[in-house]
Amino acid sequence: MNNSEPGRKNGTGREITSKDKWLTLLAVGMSILMGTIDMSIVNVSLPILVDELETNFSTIQWVVLGYVLINTSLMLGAARLGDMFNKKRLYILGLSLFTLGSFFCGLSGNVYWLIAFRVLQGFGGVFLQALGMALVVEMFPSEERGKALGLIGGIVSIGLASGPALGGIIVGTIGWSWIFWINIPIGTVAIFTLIIFVPPMPPHKEGQSFDPVGAMSLMLLLGCYALAMTKGQHSGFDQPVIYILFLFAALGAISFLVLERYVKQPMVDFSLFRNTLFSMGIFLGFATFILLGGVMFLLPFFLKYVQNYSTQVVGLMLMVIPIGEGTASLVAGRLADRFGPLGIRLTGSIIIVASCFLISTLQVDSSVWGYIARVLPFGLGVGAFQATNNTAVMGAIPPERLGIASGLLALSRNLGVTTGLPIIGAVFTAAVLSITGAQTMDISTVAAEAINKGFNHTFYLAGFFMAIPAILGAVSLWYSKREP
Repeated sequence: MNNSEPGRKNGTGREITSKDKWLTLLAVGMSILMGTIDMSIVNVSLPILVDELETNFSTIQWVVLGYVLINTSLMLGAARLGDMFNKKRLYILGLSLFTLGSFFCGLSGNVYWLIAFRVLQGFGGVFLQALGMALVVEMFPSEERGKALGLIGGIVSIGLASGPALGGIIVGTIGWSWIFWINIPIGTVAIFTLIIFVPPMPPHKEGQSFDPVGAMSLMLLLGCYALAMTKGQHSGFDQPVIYILFLFAALGAISFLVLERYVKQPMVDFSLFRNTLFSMGIFLGFATFILLGGVMFLLPFFLKYVQNYSTQVVGLMLMVIPIGEGTASLVAGRLADRFGPLGIRLTGSIIIVASCFLISTLQVDSSVWGYIARVLPFGLGVGAFQATNNTAVMGAIPPERLGIASGLLALSRNLGVTTGLPIIGAVFTAAVLSITGAQTMDISTVAAEAINKGFNHTFYLAGFFMAIPAILGAVSLWYSKREP
């Protein structure tokens, strides 16, 4: 059987075969699975790490925060390097650093060593997030792009769904070190698959240069913004340090925009945003992940404090959304290859809007099946949206900009979740306080009925908020038919 695909060659002139593209997808999928499992496992294990490492909760938060800050602030720098150099080599470097960091995380004797090695993981993980989709898109023809990116979306959902349950089992049986050491065999297999089977991926355009001043401005902007949003969520946004962080973020944004006007080869090619479908896709991804981060933040409080489920049951019920995402991603990706991504993306957005109003009707006495009937559509809508939005964005840019486009998509997801958590949390808190008439809120002492009403009010407002991306999705569909 001849697996070659005549006419399709990579930058070295090597002909791309069916084996090449599927092994690339396998290697990238394994590394993405490893990264998503790692993130959710660590979050679930923080209370145990406080006891095991004899520290406090404010310090242990940096185990997550250190990773997130490195990931966010360096994302576009890594993406830019992917357009300048061999994507395969950079991806292997990132995967190696992530796997090595996982090994040393498990050996950490105290919380400070653990934080340091989580930062090392973050340096590796930034290349995985920034360049994963670029590698897949480079290997698959346009008529199979939706299927490939749909599979990646399904893998992300499997990782998110299995992480909490897997973390509980691992920590309870063989110890917390193995929540990091589980990455070593997966990472090792992925590295050797990339080295042996995946062809080189040199840059599509030679003679590109890196903009170090722009990179530093961008790192200041993104790092300060992510830190301000994350710390503000826990300590409140009325702290002087939060104001200072937002000030530095604003200064970073201004300096970045001014400097990039005078750089011959800027960090971000702003001409990409003249493409309406590209810029619309980045914005829609950001807006949707604002809500996704908020949903995954609020649902555990409803299940625990309103419906009084145990922690184990809450973990199982939270898996409904990722399972819906994974299923819809696979189907939507295939449909996008056949019918185009924009109509299916709009369908996903409409389902998200409807599901917000459905979730806003959850009550104290809602059954498990009533919960699933309201929450599963949200997962299906997000899965359909994410797979097709990724396909639309990655198909709207030239090959020499695949790296930065992949990085911008990953950054829009990260910033969406980082922004959504405090915003949704603030809306929920304000709703509960207005119901109870209290000045401050300790959720463990608030009446279940007040939490229920605040929860319903928040999702009712979220439905109207998500109508905006749905309308913009309809506009982009109309525009694509008018200006193909």
